[in-house]
Amino acid sequence: MELREALGKRALDEQRLLEIIEEAPVDSIYYHTHSYYLRHPYAQRLFPNDFATWVALHAQDRVLGEKLGILDPFAFEGIEQLRTEIVTIVTDHLRRLGTVPRCLTGEPFEFVRSHVIDVPLEVTAATLREFRDALTGIEVGAVYNHLCEARLRKGHLRGDFAFWIAAEDGLRMAELAGQVEHVGHCGLSLEAMRGRIIDLCDRALAGENSAER
Repeated sequence: MELREALGKRALDEQRLLEIIEEAPVDSIYYHTHSYYLRHPYAQRLFPNDFATWVALHAQDRVLGEKLGILDPFAFEGIEQLRTEIVTIVTDHLRRLGTVPRCLTGEPFEFVRSHVIDVPLEVTAATLREFRDALTGIEVGAVYNHLCEARLRKGHLRGDFAFWIAAEDGLRMAELAGQVEHVGHCGLSLEAMRGRIIDLCDRALAGENSAER
């Protein structure tokens, strides 16, 4: 579950957006980048974070929107690294402009931060088949928790799924673990990530069946 808290900070132009990004709590940067996937679990969007979406749609600065939109939040080892990259992109962009783009739709950028609460689902898996079947049925928030939340807030950089698949006390399937880890870097929606991992499991299971024959 994600509890949201408005910070009472808002931007009506890109300069003010930059200033608040520089000082905002890391939980707010996380919310507007990583949590975007939790709020839009089904759709692969052109601008996959709140910053890119706002500058493109409300400041109508599509160039900056595209620059921010190609950022992969999962390519960074920490939120501060991601913040630094965002600040660098916006700063360089504004230096090239004669005027600062402003909100043209009357909808300012509202800064929010989130607090994520883990809720045990009482679902377990001990084999690849059990894992595959469980992944098919769990709610999408669990996919987010083990793929996205685990990497930065919990420090499991590979994600929980890949870590367990590769672990000595897990499945000991290093190749599959590497493929699953890569899924989190593809810019997919959560449902697409789920589908991709299920496909990878099906291929691995098919390979096991072929080997047994």
